[in-house]
Amino acid sequence: MTSLTDILPGTALPRWERLAATAALAVLSALVTALCVWSAWFGDITALVLRSTFFSLMVSAGLIVVAAQRAAWLRPVVYALAAAVLVPGPYLWVNYLSIVRSGGIASDIDVGLFVICTAAVLVLARYLIGWVMVGLGVVALGYAFFGDLIPGTYGHNGYSLSRVTSNLFLRTEGLFGLPMGVAVQYILLFSLLGTLLLKTGLGQVFVDLAHAATGRVQGGPALTAVVSSTMFSSINGSAVAGVVTTGTFTIPLMKRTGYRPKVAGAIEAAASSAGQIMPPVMGAAAFLMAEITQTPYATIAAAALIPALLYVFALLVGVREEAGKFDLGRADPSEIPALKDVLLKRGHLLIPLVGLVVFLAMGYTPSAAAVLCLGTTLVVSVFTRETRIGPVGLLKVMMETVRNVLPIVAAVGIAGMLIGVLTLTGMALKLSSLILTAGAGSLLLTLLLTMVASFVLGLGMPTSAAYLLLAILIAPALEQFGLPVIAAHMFIFYYGLLSAITPPVALAAYAGASIAGAEPNETAMESIRLGFVKVVAPFLFVYAPELLLIGTPVNIALATVAAFAGTFAAGTALTGWMIRPLTAVHRAGFIAVAALETVALVWPVGGAVSLGAEVAGLALLGALVMALRAPRPAGA
Repeated sequence: MTSLTDILPGTALPRWERLAATAALAVLSALVTALCVWSAWFGDITALVLRSTFFSLMVSAGLIVVAAQRAAWLRPVVYALAAAVLVPGPYLWVNYLSIVRSGGIASDIDVGLFVICTAAVLVLARYLIGWVMVGLGVVALGYAFFGDLIPGTYGHNGYSLSRVTSNLFLRTEGLFGLPMGVAVQYILLFSLLGTLLLKTGLGQVFVDLAHAATGRVQGGPALTAVVSSTMFSSINGSAVAGVVTTGTFTIPLMKRTGYRPKVAGAIEAAASSAGQIMPPVMGAAAFLMAEITQTPYATIAAAALIPALLYVFALLVGVREEAGKFDLGRADPSEIPALKDVLLKRGHLLIPLVGLVVFLAMGYTPSAAAVLCLGTTLVVSVFTRETRIGPVGLLKVMMETVRNVLPIVAAVGIAGMLIGVLTLTGMALKLSSLILTAGAGSLLLTLLLTMVASFVLGLGMPTSAAYLLLAILIAPALEQFGLPVIAAHMFIFYYGLLSAITPPVALAAYAGASIAGAEPNETAMESIRLGFVKVVAPFLFVYAPELLLIGTPVNIALATVAAFAGTFAAGTALTGWMIRPLTAVHRAGFIAVAALETVALVWPVGGAVSLGAEVAGLALLGALVMALRAPRPAGA
């Protein structure tokens, strides 16, 4: 067990206590993994029973992790809460039929267990996420109990603890609602798959493949960072984790070839935040979106593809032109691996990712596909000694996965309570009406308000938590404008993620700055410049849903060409270089191209105005490229 003790944070625990806590965490991790795999493959566990058991196991494990970082006097209290929260899941499993026969009317035991669950999830959220989610949970419960004290439209008659317990604990509308269902069905499984893949060395394969493909080009190290970090973070779903993992290799490499520290850190931060919007995994939020919108996951992933490629394309253009502008060097050829060697030695580690796409295309559910990919990964890992994972290694993967998913479980638990209270009190419809009133019936104004609200609510929160909160509070208002459901949810999803590279939080940018030795806020501003597509893309696909593959094939093609041309022009104008430094006239020309292509997207795609603007923009872009490629007059 000693090889597993480093999973627990904190260093002040006595040895016996660390061993006991690690053993408990290992058992809970193995049990919750078995539960999720069994459910995903056989699917024969009732929703309330499955979700409540998952909740008990995960929250108990989470409280053990929390206790390891607390003072000696507080640890016994947290351990006691961890033991108590193990009861509700088995209790609901054993008494499920009795609860159904009683119509879900809460008994005194039910009320007591609900209080334990509520206290446990609030404590977990406090230490793993922060006060924001705790405050939301407390406000939601306070509104349910004391809404009768609020006069006017936003008040209600108030509900007793027993009634709240019935709704939030004994039904799949509260703690064990849809968000918790997504966590048990998808989030833990795909996080387990990502952790297992990375444990086999797939992260280094991504870096080596990207470096082999781009390293010999001017700006190659930055291109390597963009490609490898995008692939890496699309598997683990965390921008910060992507920065601290691939950034330890790519940032020093970029600095050695001449990139300024703040730019090197910004490139890595912007690239790592791309993985959260890049199929096939997109972190965990894509699965939440699929369940909340009742849209097949494959449809969500397909809709996300063009905007994600647009973002990565903008990064590639930006870093390549940055290299040309400052005449940066290339990577040392001796450091660049041969593509053939990488594929021959460790290319087999890519088989599970290919398998994931194949399994989904064959019609398997995402959870079943994840189970098959887990098995495939374990099989391919035995091919070489370096990638082989033994029983202890597999248990460590389970424990790391549970630790990584804990903030999401805390968030979805509180989000479930919030949904339950909003449904119980009818506040959900009132909130949508409030947003629509503030927007004065204008889609653009409502989008701007939504953008600000999404950014603020997403500050410092995990991706899944930010999206859940926004989907509950804001998305219904956008849908009332007649927007496609996917467009409304993608809009809030993008702006909820923006805080990863935007001050005052900018966790990914600050992580990149710490590795690069740069000033954090300067790095964050560079991240925004490079990642400008994430700021403007949501407005584009709201007005041009063709970018989400909604529409005819011809219009989708027209919108895609306009989007990529406009992105290239805008990125070039921001950098001020393409082939050679841009004059003021050149830069104005590229800005004009970006404006024309934006008109082509904002106007109904395929119409006369849109088509005319697109053709004019492409013609101007071609003329600018030809002018820049032409030899300059002597002395110019």
